[in-house]
Amino acid sequence: MSMNPKLTDWHGKRVWVVGASSGIGRAVAAALHARGAQVWVSARNADALATFTTAHPGSHAVALDVTDAESVAQAMQQVVASGPLDMVCVCAGYYSAMRADTLNLAEALKHQAVNVTGTWHVLAATLPGVLAQGKGHISLVGSVAGFRGLPKSLAYGPTKAALLHLGEVLYLDLQPRGIGVSVVTPGFVATPLTAQNDFAMPALLTPEQAADAMLQGWARGEFLIDFPKRFTRVLRVLRLLPYRLYFPLVRRLTGL
Repeated sequence: MSMNPKLTDWHGKRVWVVGASSGIGRAVAAALHARGAQVWVSARNADALATFTTAHPGSHAVALDVTDAESVAQAMQQVVASGPLDMVCVCAGYYSAMRADTLNLAEALKHQAVNVTGTWHVLAATLPGVLAQGKGHISLVGSVAGFRGLPKSLAYGPTKAALLHLGEVLYLDLQPRGIGVSVVTPGFVATPLTAQNDFAMPALLTPEQAADAMLQGWARGEFLIDFPKRFTRVLRVLRLLPYRLYFPLVRRLTGL
């Protein structure tokens, strides 16, 4: 049984993708545009957004900074001026590898500002309208790094764990009102953020493959959309282990 209304026909659907200048956000915006959706793309990089709209005729761009509540609210007013939204997909994210012996407070707080506070800003701007119309879908892009604690994820992991928890509570609140909620938890995807990693990334996907997996998850009405399965199945099992088994196993698997 699906947990959300199944999203299979995107023709004419109004979709706002926040964090669409590169990576997964840009790829999913392109995939939705190709399927006939009316796509709005947002990010800080106005030039990248302009490049997207040029390549995808009929799409619209509005620049914003997710860390600025007023910027997000003003962008939302532009997006909904011509009609209500059918989906809001929050892809904006920040990642920098960090361990306890390299703790950088400014960097850690930047993760919080973009990944968590930025999501709150988008929700605060869009939830009233979605609730008023009694339909739509909210999708948060998290990460398998939010499943459990992992090495080099001191700043990033906790923010993605927060998004998973947030999505669960949103689902409990919104599903009875006919509003879909999903949390996307990718494994490794080749983006400008992951390009900085100095370690092997198993089952690495392209952003286009990630976008296809997201659309498949929405079509099945899934709440947790995780991929690639050959990698995420392992991490799902690790979520169930007691700490006395989990910590030694992660040390052995990562060598850290």
